[in-house]
Amino acid sequence: MRGRLGYVLLGIILILAVVLPFLTDSRATLNLFTRIFILAIFAMSYDILLGYTGIVSFGHALFFGSGAYIIGLLLKNAGPGLVNVLAGLVVAMVFGLVVALLIGVLSLRVRDTYFAMITLAFGELFFIAALKLRAFTGGEDGFSFRIPELLRDRVGFYYLALLALIVVGGMLRTFLSSPTGKVLQAIRENERRAQAVGYDVFRYKLFSTAVAGVTASLAGVLYGLQERFVSTSVLSVEKTFDALIMTIIGGSGTLYGAIVGSALVTLVHEWFSGLARLSPIFERWLILFGIVYILIVLFFPGGLVRAFTYLTQRKGLPSARRTDAL
Repeated sequence: MRGRLGYVLLGIILILAVVLPFLTDSRATLNLFTRIFILAIFAMSYDILLGYTGIVSFGHALFFGSGAYIIGLLLKNAGPGLVNVLAGLVVAMVFGLVVALLIGVLSLRVRDTYFAMITLAFGELFFIAALKLRAFTGGEDGFSFRIPELLRDRVGFYYLALLALIVVGGMLRTFLSSPTGKVLQAIRENERRAQAVGYDVFRYKLFSTAVAGVTASLAGVLYGLQERFVSTSVLSVEKTFDALIMTIIGGSGTLYGAIVGSALVTLVHEWFSGLARLSPIFERWLILFGIVYILIVLFFPGGLVRAFTYLTQRKGLPSARRTDAL
């Protein structure tokens, strides 16, 4: 994020996130914001594909879900040791890398629509496998597992998720600001022109898919550790759509927009769910959520981050000079 105003806002948000546990002792609030941090990492991984490379995937949840399942199965069968957590993290990220490369090799040479359909097929394949292998996965009911004592403290895990978000966000920002990241953005703008000037488009898109898959797997591991429960919902296409919605609402191709989108979608989801518990009038809260999403897309087509940048430019505030600076 370039510009003094952007850095100031990021600093304020970071300070608020750090002091939040001192401002409230509510487990629900800490769990909510921990989930926001984790889903923000997941949305960032999707933004690498959609916002920076121009790739639409309908099966991205398979990386997120596989990360949650791998850590859950390992801790359930091998015991809730810290070493097993680290082993599960490594296995999940390696698994995400291998699957991403496999899917990329098989599908990235086809057109965008066909790629989206192929990723959807892979995602559904993983979903059905988790559904049918009940002896291992618990099927639709899922399974619970224990985590190490060190990770059971909600405040400690909150800071762990926040640290993971900061580290992953910084690494992805460095990656996307590198020459490789610039090539990915060139591919997004005009793939044929990028290929015409000599770039190996397939190799760069494959690399983008691999980075996104590994990042999503990491988010899945953190999600599983927070919930201490895994079911087939983490592999559903709805989970992919969640990442898609977060990316678009926050602003695709901004990276930080994924954090904004994750916070907004999660908070609105929680708010409407609370209203539904209070009054039967709001039982169809998903319709209300859909209206909110439509309004944001209509009035802020570039996402909230770009809308904010545009408004600060109009008012002459010292923000970034470019709309894609975030």
